[in-house]
Amino acid sequence: MATEISNDSDREVRDSPNTFHRSNKRSSWKIAKDLPTSFLYAAKGLGYAFVTQRNFRIHVCFALGAFGLGFLLGLNKTDLAIMALTATSVLVVELLNTAIESVVDLAIGKRFHPLAQIAKDCSAGAVLVASISSVLIAVLLLFPPLLKQLGI
Repeated sequence: MATEISNDSDREVRDSPNTFHRSNKRSSWKIAKDLPTSFLYAAKGLGYAFVTQRNFRIHVCFALGAFGLGFLLGLNKTDLAIMALTATSVLVVELLNTAIESVVDLAIGKRFHPLAQIAKDCSAGAVLVASISSVLIAVLLLFPPLLKQLGI
């Protein structure tokens, strides 16, 4: 059953889900006045995801670990490029998942709605699919040279 919340608490949920968001008081409808400002906003989004999203940090760590192993095993440029595209796709989907969850929370506040649950579950499912694909690609690219290196 949905519960109603007052406008003040709704504004509080919408405007300040954490202290990171409160530091950025620009209006969301404004367009960046120049290219450097656009890059600044993008960097703020990446910073927000890294600081607040545990899974984003986990994906970054796994990507760095896979690349480190790839360099140690001497993977060719093509294999490293495939790993880069795969790891990047996981991070992009994770960023989109964070954005979708934030917009859903903004729209419904603390109330429950089945469509909100569907949106959040599907965006999380997209991250899961991208992550599984990334692991499979890493295994396909890293195991053969790793086994060769170990003499197996």
